[in-house]
Amino acid sequence: MTYQETLDFLFSQLPMYQRIGKAAYKADLETTLKLDAAFDHPHKTYKTIHVAGTNGKGSVSHSLASVLQEAGYKVGLYTSPHLRDFRERIRVNGQMITENSVIQFVQRNRKLLDELKPSFFEMTVAMAFDYFRTKAVDVAVIEVGMGGRLDSTNIIDPEVSVITNIGMDHTAFLGTTKEEIAGEKGGIIKANVPVVIGQTQTETLNVFQKLAEKNDTTIEFADQKYRISVATYSVDEQQILQIYQGDALLFPDLRLGLLGQYQQKNVLTVLSAINQMQKKGFEISKQDIYEGLKKVIENTGMLGRWHYLGYNPRIICDTGHNQDGIEAIVKQIESTAYQELHFILGMVDDKDHDAVLNLLPKNALYYFTRASIPRSLAEDELKLRAKKYGLHGETYENPISALAAAKKNAASNDLIFIGGSTFVVADVL
Repeated sequence: MTYQETLDFLFSQLPMYQRIGKAAYKADLETTLKLDAAFDHPHKTYKTIHVAGTNGKGSVSHSLASVLQEAGYKVGLYTSPHLRDFRERIRVNGQMITENSVIQFVQRNRKLLDELKPSFFEMTVAMAFDYFRTKAVDVAVIEVGMGGRLDSTNIIDPEVSVITNIGMDHTAFLGTTKEEIAGEKGGIIKANVPVVIGQTQTETLNVFQKLAEKNDTTIEFADQKYRISVATYSVDEQQILQIYQGDALLFPDLRLGLLGQYQQKNVLTVLSAINQMQKKGFEISKQDIYEGLKKVIENTGMLGRWHYLGYNPRIICDTGHNQDGIEAIVKQIESTAYQELHFILGMVDDKDHDAVLNLLPKNALYYFTRASIPRSLAEDELKLRAKKYGLHGETYENPISALAAAKKNAASNDLIFIGGSTFVVADVL
């Protein structure tokens, strides 16, 4: 099999939630546990860190991996979804899994895959865990796919469990209130494994505290442990933060390589998780933290978070797609200088469109489009729904043609923003 033939098998033969939605969702760990047993539990051969949450878990995962790399560890990183190449999901010290390793995994285990019929995500988790063992990593940062309790990644026994925040997303699977969703994501909390919660939220505070108590483990809320007093920007648009613990300036002039004001919440979560890891014996210096947070993109190859694609006009994409994510993006757009805003927008069919559309700026020209996956909301339908909220523009059959039109219409001091769906960003990238 060639690499492309292998990908065709993975995408077409195995159910893939990102493409087809609910039909691919499995509400148990039965197949995952069978796969894990068949591979002789590879995740037990290295240490792990588990990262869940509605928003920010990808940024936190990449940031933790970057800091660990700076500290001299060999680091596995498992994230989802991918934007340009399937191999982005599985990295070791920032290097994607090789095409040959993907091919060999499928060929070597084709009989097992045909027998167990795992979902795309179940198979990918098994591939990642096996690859990390093959590469003899010291530690792997594992991002939850969706939820937590029944997620395929939830077979690990991590050093630290991290939950960034709770928002209203994937409500068809995880619950219709923040309390219910917190219960599902809190399913990664395990006995005697310290827990870091990124954001203190009234609706979820007791849920997490009770789960920690039930599992006889400590819980720490990052935004209660650390605070940012001042945030400024360097000439290259990196954020420079003054981070305090109580009244003590703990991290003066800490630079973030990830752009976007919303990363300020994520960095507190990262610092709290690192503190727990240090308590567990990880040798991570303050210099490692400074370098790791400054060089996240360089060290891990992260894409799609307030990601610059061009200047004159400024072109930016961001994968934020639920209510909380869009709210953060709109705040960032409001603080960005531009003359006119051109907004390329696409959404998937199973999201709360009204909640998102109601947040979007009305002083923009919209380019309604759809990504190249079956779950995409048709561009004509999106335009119709957006009209109810005073959002106006034209439709385009794909994000590439929408971007071409925006470039044609935009002046050099305008802003072109691409978002609304991870998959719209993926198509453009």
